Amino acid sequence: MKALYLENAEGPESTRVAEVETPEPGPGEVRVALKAASINHRELFISHGQYPGMVMPVTLGCDGAGIVDKVGADVSGVDVGSEVVLYPARNWGPNRHAPAADFGLLGMPFAGTIAEYICIPAENLAPKPAFMSFEEAGAMPLTALTSWRALMFKGQLQAGETVLISGVGGGVATFGLAFAVAKGANVHVTGESQEVLDRAIEMGAKGGLLYTDPDWRKQVGKLTGGIDVVLDGAPSPSFANYVRAINPGARIVIYGSTAGNEVKFNATDIFLKSASIVGSQVGDPQDFREMLAFAGEHRIKPVIEATYPLAKAKEALLHLRDQHKFGKVVVTM
Repeated sequence: MKALYLENAEGPESTRVAEVETPEPGPGEVRVALKAASINHRELFISHGQYPGMVMPVTLGCDGAGIVDKVGADVSGVDVGSEVVLYPARNWGPNRHAPAADFGLLGMPFAGTIAEYICIPAENLAPKPAFMSFEEAGAMPLTALTSWRALMFKGQLQAGETVLISGVGGGVATFGLAFAVAKGANVHVTGESQEVLDRAIEMGAKGGLLYTDPDWRKQVGKLTGGIDVVLDGAPSPSFANYVRAINPGARIVIYGSTAGNEVKFNATDIFLKSASIVGSQVGDPQDFREMLAFAGEHRIKPVIEATYPLAKAKEALLHLRDQHKFGKVVVTM
């Protein structure tokens, strides 16, 4: 089979679409003929060796949707021909609040989805939402799941609350916008350009601020009227700009560190507001089921910025690095 393969972590240019062995399902596993996958910034980090416990060579990608084409031993309730979307990880474990020690995502350390086939545990499958194409379903798993867990499980977002979403246009932030609007929250965003802010407003945001404006901290309180929940994947440059605008009891949910690891703040800004700073990563299988059910109820689809065939998967990765503005980059098989 063909797959986007990484043997040497020397940047995205070192990836290649290669012919690799077609996997066979083991006990408890099924094989999925993938129809679509999506590219995440995670693949860029992996291509540079910026991921703990690197295991190479590896097929990249953790998002996928396709058709079950073979069932291993000891599998019941899964039929060949079923249209499915993949939970993007393995081995979460029994604790809803944090994953087990052997937890990992598809595409590192486990085999990935930017390929013609993948074998995964049968419990990792969910029915593909009927109202979505394979391309749309394949763009959902990682970023939609991360966003859902951060907002709904960790952030405990309620209808009528005010949310600030940083860096809209990225996958997690854009899904967060869609989920929060559907939940009935008052959503405000930050973004890199007026074009990005305008698109967010078209999706239901009530307002936005340019994070490139050094004075945006002076505007955020007036714009939002006070923030109940923050969804932030780059807190290093943004935290100090919004923390003075949080409401009593606010929840600041941090799901990434794309702009640096160090965050400085005054303790009084947190304890005098009885606020919480909460970490969140990916999500467990229950989050995945709940996210898909909510997306189905509200007909939430991903925003797809660009689509590439598998033969041009490296170009899709470079698109994310060099051209990405708003939404997901998808690879089709």
